[in-house]
Amino acid sequence: MVKKDLLNEFSWRGLVSQSTDRETLDKHLETGQRTVYCGFDPTASSLHIGSLVPLLALKRFQEFGHKPIILVGGATGLIGDPSGRDSERPLNTEETVLEWVDSLKKQMTGFLDFQGKSAATIVDNLPWTAGLDVISFLRDIGKHFSVNAMIQRDSVKSRLAREGEGISYTEFSYMLLQSMDFLQLAKNNGCTIQLGGNDQWGNIVSGVDLVRRGAGIEAHALTLPLVTKSDGTKFGKTAGGSIWLDEAKTSPYSFYQYWLNVADEDAGSFLKYFTFLEADEIDGSIGKMNESPGDRFPQKLLANNVTEMVHGKTAVDSVRRISEVLFRGDVRDLKEGDFQQLEMDGLEVFGVQRDAGLLASMADTGIAKSRGEARNLVKSGGVSVNSIPVSDESHLLTRADALYGKYYLIRRGKKNFKLLVLEKS
Repeated sequence: MVKKDLLNEFSWRGLVSQSTDRETLDKHLETGQRTVYCGFDPTASSLHIGSLVPLLALKRFQEFGHKPIILVGGATGLIGDPSGRDSERPLNTEETVLEWVDSLKKQMTGFLDFQGKSAATIVDNLPWTAGLDVISFLRDIGKHFSVNAMIQRDSVKSRLAREGEGISYTEFSYMLLQSMDFLQLAKNNGCTIQLGGNDQWGNIVSGVDLVRRGAGIEAHALTLPLVTKSDGTKFGKTAGGSIWLDEAKTSPYSFYQYWLNVADEDAGSFLKYFTFLEADEIDGSIGKMNESPGDRFPQKLLANNVTEMVHGKTAVDSVRRISEVLFRGDVRDLKEGDFQQLEMDGLEVFGVQRDAGLLASMADTGIAKSRGEARNLVKSGGVSVNSIPVSDESHLLTRADALYGKYYLIRRGKKNFKLLVLEKS
């Protein structure tokens, strides 16, 4: 059964940027089960957190009784989308793109339901594109496009306006390929709605026009806002790079910490974008923040929900344990997997030789400015190794003392940590 008021749900969450006629789209959604698709090009082996907005938007459609299609662009990924780009994308090899397509397919299966009346589908646009000859493409697809209209699309217009840049015919043709995807899915899957980021508006409405004119099928478009941060810095980026959904590229601990540290000004909107919490709970968390800002209640709610959705409850338990131990507990309570997360991207990490001196190690890692300062810190009782206070200035980092045979966590005071990893001899 199709639930009504989907667009109202999107609106209060701030998820509607642009759409085809709102009243007509609303009626279209309320008068039967519809099929909606969103495309994801394989530009890496993993999605990053910005991709969660459209991915979860497909899930919201599904929860209202509609059928979502995830399109992974095996073909368009070989071309490169000019949207939001100041210059040409590098062309990746077919082998690389194929590997990335497989990785993204596996990654996205955990976000949607692939059983039942509203079962999701994952498709790749390479099969219906690779064998298409140039003459057929130009006659059947290209004939419907006006170059005058194409160069007015933002993705093209902005590139043409940049001195010395321009746009290659390869990327200029991307709009036609994306539009052809919509036509293919409309004809073969009954798809009538395309969803995407707001930077995709030009490509999406071109697809709407092609479906309407080329197949006589009712078609609609809905774009989502591009997530921005209140301080003007780029969402989903840290000093270490992008925040990925793949735990092999961004550990669950760092993933959790990213959400935990969002600004108060962003917490409310991010809870709407990235969780399925209702308005009352979100508003209540903001109220608690206003009463007690230091508790960071909405940030914790956000971090818990998004981390569990992406990495599972076990990962949330792990990152909570790591956080608790680092600031209030005994690091000997950490599991080996917890240390592996910290080694990957959670703490500053240094290699150390067996039986290295503690004072030298402190100076080398910067936890002390010099061996002299390190000596004074140790003598004053301000240093611990693996949560054991050290007062002997001649202390050595032996293999026997290493946790899981390789880890030493040196702590100075309450919040100054360095992770040392025993190098193989």
